[in-house]
Amino acid sequence: MSVQAVKTLTFRDEVLNAPKDMPVLVDFWAPWCGPCQMLSPVIEQISDELDGVKVCKVNVDEEPDLAASYEVFSIPTLILFRNGEIENQMVGVRPKAAIISMITG
Repeated sequence: MSVQAVKTLTFRDEVLNAPKDMPVLVDFWAPWCGPCQMLSPVIEQISDELDGVKVCKVNVDEEPDLAASYEVFSIPTLILFRNGEIENQMVGVRPKAAIISMITG
């Protein structure tokens, strides 16, 4: 699966209404954010390597209201959704193994 850019208009369909029990990892980021750029290839790898996981990105500059609604004050912020609910989240650049562990539990 490839990483999918999500906007406010598509967030409900793509993230909150994802198939039952499918984990959805959302990366809140911005193009000017150095740590976000460091994390981006890791997010791509996770998307390619983990089956049954949907990976999305939200550009906080383009979607500030969406970021605010999930209290994203620092980027990068990763939020894991399952069944339309927040299951876990982490802020900052983290090792790939830590992110996979968050997803797989």
